[in-house]
Amino acid sequence: MLVALAGVVASLAPPAQAATATATFNVRITITAACDIATTAPTDVNFGSQPSTATNVDNQGALNVNCTPSAPYTISLDNGQNGTDANSRKMSNGTALVPYQLYRAASRGAADVWGSTTGAGGNVFAGTGTGTVQNLPVYGRVPSANFPAGSYSDVITATITY
Repeated sequence: MLVALAGVVASLAPPAQAATATATFNVRITITAACDIATTAPTDVNFGSQPSTATNVDNQGALNVNCTPSAPYTISLDNGQNGTDANSRKMSNGTALVPYQLYRAASRGAADVWGSTTGAGGNVFAGTGTGTVQNLPVYGRVPSANFPAGSYSDVITATITY
């Protein structure tokens, strides 16, 4: 009878309750600005084949930049292999040199010369990232082709600062 009574008491006991507890935690990320100027290759400024009588020969190339959305950046162009500053760039063929200029704007004005000077009166290109590749034209001009016949070239280094 004791066993039967224990069975009745056990069936009358409330069922066991599940216990719970909670905790909170943070989910974090720190995103740093990033810019890339080399993944998509630049397009050369190629003035093509011109007669020696040609003046103000214009053409353009492009830089392709991909920066973090809203990240400010600047792009500078060096003097090339034969220039002493942004206003004296020259393409060479041995010792023969042909002057040329690179600009930030299609108007190709003196204020548009693209160089490496920052701050007040600077001549770098300033932009803001979009998170996608931005195609930035590089406008070029050869003021005169009145130089010895031959193939002339120069190499420019573009640097992005962000």
